[in-house]
Amino acid sequence: MKQLLLDKIAKKEIVVGVIGLGYVGLPLAVEKAKAGFKTIGFDEQPHKVKMVNEGHNYIGDVVDKDLKRLVEEGMLSATSDFSFIRDVDFIAICVPTPLDIHQEPDLSCVRNSTRDIAKYLTKNTMVVLESTTYPGTTEELVKPILEEGSGLKCGEDFYLGFSPERVDPGNLIYKTKNTPKVIGGVGKDATEVIAAMYRAVLEGDVKEVSSPAIAEMEKILENTYRNINIGLINELAILCNEMGISIWEVIDAASTKPYGFQPFYPGPGLGGHCIPLDPYYLSWKAREYGFHTSMIESSMMINDKMPAYCVERAGKILNRFRKSLNGSRVLVLGVAYKQDIDDYRESPALRVIEELEKTGADVIYYDPWVRQYRFKGQERVSEPELTAELIESADLVMITAAHTNVDYKLVQRHAKAVFDTKNVMKNIENRENIEVL
Repeated sequence: MKQLLLDKIAKKEIVVGVIGLGYVGLPLAVEKAKAGFKTIGFDEQPHKVKMVNEGHNYIGDVVDKDLKRLVEEGMLSATSDFSFIRDVDFIAICVPTPLDIHQEPDLSCVRNSTRDIAKYLTKNTMVVLESTTYPGTTEELVKPILEEGSGLKCGEDFYLGFSPERVDPGNLIYKTKNTPKVIGGVGKDATEVIAAMYRAVLEGDVKEVSSPAIAEMEKILENTYRNINIGLINELAILCNEMGISIWEVIDAASTKPYGFQPFYPGPGLGGHCIPLDPYYLSWKAREYGFHTSMIESSMMINDKMPAYCVERAGKILNRFRKSLNGSRVLVLGVAYKQDIDDYRESPALRVIEELEKTGADVIYYDPWVRQYRFKGQERVSEPELTAELIESADLVMITAAHTNVDYKLVQRHAKAVFDTKNVMKNIENRENIEVL
């Protein structure tokens, strides 16, 4: 099996299947197809399947013309019919792994997708889980389902591995194509063959590790590292405000040290598909071993309270104008979880708006990237334009995303008060009406 697959990779005779055509799956499918491997995307959502088959892009990190060309050339197609799994030699599982209402791992998408794959899995196939999860998922959950559902034996009839997705929406330098990859297979042969498949597609380095669990933990480490450091900075931001010190100036000064320091910045909370969620996966798994991740849990608590803290600060700003949040109009600028993208998954701005409304504030928002969003069953629509009149109508403007295509000079000129939680207005000279987190 090993040599057969290596030969097919070299000849680009591998047919690729990508399960889940979202922020991770669609860019991966496009890169596989661009590298010369015929690719089939699988997704349960008919509108995504339809858009891909029509060559219509819906993911920012995918180039529109690339998708259209690949579809027209027959190198990329999409379907909701998992029976086409019979036709593929390489399967990448790129489905969501959110938290449930109890802040515990929800692996239902991984479990369901694996069951669908098992029904049609054939010999000499590579299966790779890319969805972020806790250490042990590949071997404890995915492997038994595949073996029981297919009647095939892992390592003898098919190869299985884990390769964590590394997607940073909006990153202008690192995309799927040139971001280094980590591969951990069930057995050395699996690791070697799966790594060869990624090397045939990607420009970034491919790092082989000794097991799926190492690769799974590595991914958790990446994002927990960021979570803890951001938690530290957020806590210092709260302290610095009490002390009358600018945390932003403190960070700029510390950043002059050429070794031993990496700058992280405070904000209204954490957003995105990984950093706010991954530490919960690790702390949940750690309890199985009677271990409490105290430092990780402390950072999560700090980051989780930042939306409420920002609303508290907003209330104090309004109090200086003899106003309360109750009845005041607040214009929130930016609901995406980071600058210059249309992704609002886990965005702290959504919780900021929720907390503002709990106080009785009249909240409107403007985001040139996110024209509408749905949160907890309710849909909101952005104001169509950021005008002087709109800004003047608000008692407070609250900046929660550092989009670069917003006229912040206009905001400063016409706002009664601005609470800048991202320090995006740092270069504006007249700061009489600006307060920074």
